[in-house]
Amino acid sequence: MQKPKHHIFVCSSSRPNGQQKGFCHSKNSVDIMMKFMEGIEERDIGGEVFLSNTGCFGICEKGPVVVVYPENVWYGSVTPDDVEEILDSHIEGGTIVERLVI
Repeated sequence: MQKPKHHIFVCSSSRPNGQQKGFCHSKNSVDIMMKFMEGIEERDIGGEVFLSNTGCFGICEKGPVVVVYPENVWYGSVTPDDVEEILDSHIEGGTIVERLVI
């Protein structure tokens, strides 16, 4: 099995029954997921970067939440417009986007 260089988790407020509802979902988390998917595909880094949507991280007041491993960096109040910066700076450049860190 090929292990990714980075694994990005995006809270989409998914419930155990698959239903999506909650704070992150209401704040465009699906659009954030789509922007990450498009950016990863456009950069042809899908072999190095895995993307997963998750259930609630339990810090809704900081949402939408994006977590990047293996660095264990948690980003909060992420918008679709922040995705390109995270990909440019953190994923490809190795520099954490400090203004979004929670």
